[in-house]
Amino acid sequence: MTNADPQELEKFGELAHKWWDTEGDFKPLHRINPLRLDWIAQRAQLHGKTVLDVGCGGGILAEAMAQRGANVLGIDLSVKPLKVARLHAMESGVSGLDYREVAVEALAAERPASFDTVTCMEMLEHVPDPSSVVAACARLVKPGGMVFFSTLNRNAKAFLFAIVGAEHVLKLLPKGTHEYAKFIRPSELSGFARQAGLETLELVGMEYNPLTQRYWLSGDTSVNYMVACRRPQA
Repeated sequence: MTNADPQELEKFGELAHKWWDTEGDFKPLHRINPLRLDWIAQRAQLHGKTVLDVGCGGGILAEAMAQRGANVLGIDLSVKPLKVARLHAMESGVSGLDYREVAVEALAAERPASFDTVTCMEMLEHVPDPSSVVAACARLVKPGGMVFFSTLNRNAKAFLFAIVGAEHVLKLLPKGTHEYAKFIRPSELSGFARQAGLETLELVGMEYNPLTQRYWLSGDTSVNYMVACRRPQA
């Protein structure tokens, strides 16, 4: 059984042609990408390192990390976004970047302890079993390597901001992008990481002001948040 929701794959597949439209359905991803890229780069050396981007979609983060000098493999199970990612990389002339249609669990069995850094951003809330993804990421990173996750907290504020606000009122995202029941509390994600043998080093929130259309990092993890983990040295 593949740890993927066919409806989720189809949903993002149908939006694939809009992935690199910076003012379209994926505008929020383009806006937060510099923030998350810098946050990752400050905690894990990217230049010359091997990096895996799990659930890469159309390649926004994967391509940005390759531009920072990393050798990046982006993986996803949605075929159309991968085609878009490959095409955009070719048009951009970015080197050190490859994409594969493969489940993270399958890749973990094939290539354990192969990557200096693993990123899995905005993806855990779209799969049936997020703990399985976390465990696979832990197996894929080398001892001493970093693993980064981002997702959405599960509480009334997150429902109000991420679904009612972002999808219905502000229309920052297409309706149906997120399903509240799949949101993950930081304590739950830290538990998944601990079970997978990862140390949780840092938790940071990401906030948005709809008036100024500005995103920034903060200590408020009540809606969007990112987690930095490390696989201990053997």
